[in-house]
Amino acid sequence: MQAITFPLIQYPFPSRINPLVTAAHEHTVNWVYTYELLQTNEAKARFAKAKFAWLAARAFPDANLPELCIIADFNTWLFMLDDQCDEAQTGKKSIYLKSIVSGLMDILRYNQSVTLANGGALAAALSDIWERMRAISRPAWRIRFIRSMEEYFSSCVWEADNRAAGQVPSVADYVVMRPYTGALFADVEAIEIIEKVYLPDHILQHAIIKRMVLACNNIVCWSNDLFSCYKESQQGDVHNLVLVLAHEHNLDLQEAIEETIRMHDEEVALFVSLEKQLPVFHVSLEKEVERYIAVLRSWITGNYDWSMKDTGRYSRLMAEVETNAPDRKEKALKRSV
Repeated sequence: MQAITFPLIQYPFPSRINPLVTAAHEHTVNWVYTYELLQTNEAKARFAKAKFAWLAARAFPDANLPELCIIADFNTWLFMLDDQCDEAQTGKKSIYLKSIVSGLMDILRYNQSVTLANGGALAAALSDIWERMRAISRPAWRIRFIRSMEEYFSSCVWEADNRAAGQVPSVADYVVMRPYTGALFADVEAIEIIEKVYLPDHILQHAIIKRMVLACNNIVCWSNDLFSCYKESQQGDVHNLVLVLAHEHNLDLQEAIEETIRMHDEEVALFVSLEKQLPVFHVSLEKEVERYIAVLRSWITGNYDWSMKDTGRYSRLMAEVETNAPDRKEKALKRSV
């Protein structure tokens, strides 16, 4: 029996939640059942405890209800897709993904209208989300969002091909690909339409802004890897920073967790440092830039709060985390490994 210690993660950003979360949750529950996204009793039970609307509400705390519902549905859809891929047999995940990606991207590229009758649950649900997104977006935004989804699907296929081949990615390759497999770039693009933050391309493409977005992405994805490392190790899925580090550097699980936390904390420090280095943009854009950065902060704290306080998705881990002495500021998990 090895005592695995997870230091208490703390962020220098406020923890917020959209007061419309309950209404968004009720909408998303109805939406999921309308589009028949839950095919088994196991899927229904998993969805009931996941509370995906709370993630959206913590990440987008100032969104109005229609927009909050859109992003809650979108993130729920991403989790549904991920779960359905996980349910496919290991050797067939890549084949399954490749068989559906083209049709899903056609919905985005060509504004195809898909129904349950002619396209099935995942495609019909995405078609509905895209129709609502198009109604509140600019053409330039749609191009950026479509590109982010292309990158997401390509990264999912990369993961599935690795699994089929029994290939463990290098740490370097994993760090490059992880921001895409988490789909957070698409969520960051959604800041414009969900929180109504309109920034010109020269600001969105500014080197400091882009690196802050990547840092936000790394923080969120790597903390998720910490929460899910035990489950994924049991499933034989190595696409997790903790497990990739352990494999490449011959570390035990505790050592790999500590290295993951070190990398995570470096990204937090970098995010804080870069925010202080932001140039002064035109006075008319200062408030919009601050609102944009505020959503990045909300994603960082919101993902952690959702994982620790709201969702049952990581319940096996959270149920066994015990708080040690306050001065140590650590949480310990005892698990035979």
